[in-house]
Amino acid sequence: MELKEILSRCDHTLLGQTATWADIQGICDDGMKYSTASVCIPASFVKQAKEYVGEKLAICTVIGFPNGYATTAAKCFMASDAVDNGADEIDMVINIGWAKEGKWEDITREIAAIKQACKGKLLKVIIETCLLTGEEKIALCKCVSDSGADYIKTSTGFSTAGATFDDVALFAAHVASHVKIKAAGGISSLEDAEKFIALGADRLGTSRIVKIAKALEKGQEAKNDGSY
Repeated sequence: MELKEILSRCDHTLLGQTATWADIQGICDDGMKYSTASVCIPASFVKQAKEYVGEKLAICTVIGFPNGYATTAAKCFMASDAVDNGADEIDMVINIGWAKEGKWEDITREIAAIKQACKGKLLKVIIETCLLTGEEKIALCKCVSDSGADYIKTSTGFSTAGATFDDVALFAAHVASHVKIKAAGGISSLEDAEKFIALGADRLGTSRIVKIAKALEKGQEAKNDGSY
């Protein structure tokens, strides 16, 4: 698979607590240069970032992040506010405690409410696979499928582990046909990226693929000027 194709599936991500506007501007520049699917950034930067990139790049942000236990009303407000500020895509975190209690109907209703608050924009649902059993993951595939959300997503990247090949394969086997898959957390090589895509991931949440592209570009430039 060509690097360009992999980059086109990447949500180029920066969600660190110490991120500054200069940092966000930098990943926006990268996103536009390398034609990533989006940049995924903190909600407080959405308005400024959208004004900066215009229609050249999709802006994604996160709500209920990373723990998922904000109230449904709070999550709906965050989603609506982000969209009003220019967000094109929303990545939400489910209430993981509800999953542990088997409150599948409550989870489905919450996702549906947040989808409505997104006002037609894409909604990706983070279920934090590293904290769940196989049975819980399968049940959540049904919740996401029934809710009207657009994507199911593996991980926040802020918990005990990130995406695994097994989890993406499980998603592919159990979500409805209209639900796409996003693998996120710990995707560090082109080989891994290709395998996640082959298993069914439509999106990859990572910053490392752009870093790899930059390194390859730098190496080619050095080779061309004889210093390689």
